[in-house]
Amino acid sequence: MYYSNGNYEAFARPRKPEGVDQKSAYLVGSGLASLAAACFLVRDGQMKGENIHILEELSLPGGSLDGIHKPNEGFILRGGREMEDHFECLWDLFRSIPSLETENASVLDEFYWLNKDDPNFSRCRIIHKQGERVPTDGKFTLTDKANKEIIKLCLMQEDDLDDVTIQDVFSEDFLNSNFWMYWKTMFAFEPWHSAMEMRRYLLRFVHHIGGLADFSALKFTKYNQYESLVMPMVKYLENHNVKFEYEVQVNNIVVDASNDKKVAKAIEIIRSGNKEVIQLTENDLIFVTNGSITESSTKGDNHTPAPIPEDIGGAWKLWRNLAAQDQSFGKPEKFYENIPKKSWFISATTTTLDDKIPPYIERLCKRDPFSGKTVTGGIITVTDSNWQLSFTLNRQPQFKTQPKDQLVVWIYALYSDVPGDFIKKPIVECTGSEIAQEWLYHIGVPVEQIEELANHSANTIPTNMPFITSYFMPRSKGDRPLVVPKGSKNLAFIGNFAETERDTVFTTEYSVRTAMEAVYQLLHVDRGVPEVFASSYDIRVLLDAMYYLSDRQKLTDKKLPLHKKIVGKKALDKIEGTFIEELLKQSNLI
Repeated sequence: MYYSNGNYEAFARPRKPEGVDQKSAYLVGSGLASLAAACFLVRDGQMKGENIHILEELSLPGGSLDGIHKPNEGFILRGGREMEDHFECLWDLFRSIPSLETENASVLDEFYWLNKDDPNFSRCRIIHKQGERVPTDGKFTLTDKANKEIIKLCLMQEDDLDDVTIQDVFSEDFLNSNFWMYWKTMFAFEPWHSAMEMRRYLLRFVHHIGGLADFSALKFTKYNQYESLVMPMVKYLENHNVKFEYEVQVNNIVVDASNDKKVAKAIEIIRSGNKEVIQLTENDLIFVTNGSITESSTKGDNHTPAPIPEDIGGAWKLWRNLAAQDQSFGKPEKFYENIPKKSWFISATTTTLDDKIPPYIERLCKRDPFSGKTVTGGIITVTDSNWQLSFTLNRQPQFKTQPKDQLVVWIYALYSDVPGDFIKKPIVECTGSEIAQEWLYHIGVPVEQIEELANHSANTIPTNMPFITSYFMPRSKGDRPLVVPKGSKNLAFIGNFAETERDTVFTTEYSVRTAMEAVYQLLHVDRGVPEVFASSYDIRVLLDAMYYLSDRQKLTDKKLPLHKKIVGKKALDKIEGTFIEELLKQSNLI
């Protein structure tokens, strides 16, 4: 496998891999990574669909890309996905997946047209004082010290950040800035999370620094990701005769790791309550989604909190069983053990039932939420919320079956062990109604109306996800297995707990990238995997980032000691009339 850059081979079809007709594939789980791997096996590996088996412990596909309407319960979203132009592997995949809604169009075509016609941006990103926009919204408010800390982290080598946390590398100057408020709530970072991953994010998305405050960097699907992304992939795979096997629990994969070679020999499963063993040869490829951020999720309802899960679940047990066989298979305990009690665990889906709540939403987003177009443009965060509460409304309807006079709102809180401002208890102890009451309080609903609206004008379903922030736990080199461990002949790891260079977890792109790399390596597909977008190597991007990080100050506007101003003036005189001057002007720095 190798990485490619540019469009020379972006649309080329690889030759059929040698011996692929004698090979089969087993994919553990049916989340985005597994579905993507199956699609690449069919499209680029040219494997027969009937030789591909997807083993899923639940009764439906999708993994963490969910969105479901349960009769007598309501609409449920555990989360949403933010996307951007340079998800190179994701768009490489979806250019080949037919749309379920638009004739003679791919999912990528559909997504591209939608976001061209309705570009995303936010008109209100942070609020306080029960629904007032924060006066400094739109500014990063970074001090010179905080900016230096960002630059210092970016210049560090990843090898020097083993088990280092964000709070180890940033001072209160940074942690008190609007930049950190935008960043942590957009990506769900918390101070005890990995500085290594924070650095990757800064480098990976440096081209979007200018769009961080208003979400103009982002793009969203028309509906929830289950209907917009998962269903088209499932249809594509079913049309190619790929076999979906539901309610199959994979307990272990037996691997022979002797003689510098790793060969998966058997899959131990439970099907319909019965233990079975699937015997494997080197021609049987197995792709494992190790770990899961939504494993062991529970849900409550308007009157009941989501129960606190007690079991780590099958995905973590499988990875633990694999890791016990060879150290190159990673250290799952680094990610599922010792997650702080303050961490994000709860999200909630609120559905409005009448016309009483929507005006409060429209007042903040300054758009008609029933227009079918962008509503909030991304999350709105309550900066003075004890829970650090955020909420969002994507394009409505979010579900194809959603009544036209209802809105679906997604709510989450970064901090789980502190009492709310209106509801005086932690969010993990709250019913759906109580979560809605806290939200209504913060968007400016008069206090005397809050309980009535939460109980009769809305239906709220909370979800407890005990491992939702496990991607970001501090880690060291080797804690995540390589996509294809050294010496492996038929075993690959895919998803956000597999290791690939430069890209960032908690993204749809990471799931698809690891899937593509796994298929291309095990089948020796003769086509390049698109490299991670190299924005951090583009001087124009870096200069733009410098301009926005300083809240659009020019170099000559900066308050500097006299001797530094004199040096700076001399430097500007020397570059006058050069290409460097041109670049600085293009970036608005002079």
